[in-house]
Amino acid sequence: MNSRIVLSQLKRVSAIRFNMVAQVMNHASRRTLFTKNYIWANRLNVQQATSLLGRQQVRTMFIQTEQTPNDDSLKFIPGVPVLGSGSAEFLDVRSSMKSPLAKQLFHIDGIAGVFFGPDFITISKEESAEWQLMKPDIYSAIMDHFASGQPIVYDANDLAANDTAIHPDDPEEVQMIKELLDTRIRPSIQEDGGDIEYCGFENGIVQLKLKGSCRGCDSSTITLKNGIENMLMHYIPEVQGVEQIIDENEEIALQEFDKLEKRLGEK
Repeated sequence: MNSRIVLSQLKRVSAIRFNMVAQVMNHASRRTLFTKNYIWANRLNVQQATSLLGRQQVRTMFIQTEQTPNDDSLKFIPGVPVLGSGSAEFLDVRSSMKSPLAKQLFHIDGIAGVFFGPDFITISKEESAEWQLMKPDIYSAIMDHFASGQPIVYDANDLAANDTAIHPDDPEEVQMIKELLDTRIRPSIQEDGGDIEYCGFENGIVQLKLKGSCRGCDSSTITLKNGIENMLMHYIPEVQGVEQIIDENEEIALQEFDKLEKRLGEK
């Protein structure tokens, strides 16, 4: 009789121990699952916060502006690389379709031209437009673009070729012209938000195209003659002068301007 009572009590103790162990293991597993879920949720929150912070930093990027010799052109410096190397210029809505940023900028009333340099953006406006009214939209377009992660141009082939690259078949004087343009002249012009493009050397005349803020600038002739021409003629005896190459659209605009001046003079 006593042995039966002892055996019954042992079974009851074993059952209680089994239930206690099961409860402890179940609690531990739930705690582990909760911990894993908590850690995973924290990781997601950190990733989301980091991503949001990155976007917020781009949205609040500090864009500097600098005056250029051309009153109708401003140099915008976003503080991040724009093209890194090379340049690209867009003078109308049609050409801006090759660049998401240029396309967005041309939606702003008064924009006449967009030029991308290595680390700056030069924007030219129509003469009647006012910078104070345009600047907020320009800042917003630049920040939105860099926040989107889109490229500056859709196709890298649309970037201007390295016009001052020295080729093995270049004559010695052409090599010297390109070297001077690239190392001595181009950096100073880019400081003013512009650029130059080497177009050729014929009969002692260096053919150049002005871009960015230099295009249509009143002091462009002075830049060509007193700056670029004097330096090239000083170092390279074969150079007899510098000639500016004008695009077809720019030539038409100059002709219309001359006609307008004549009409005003007649009155």
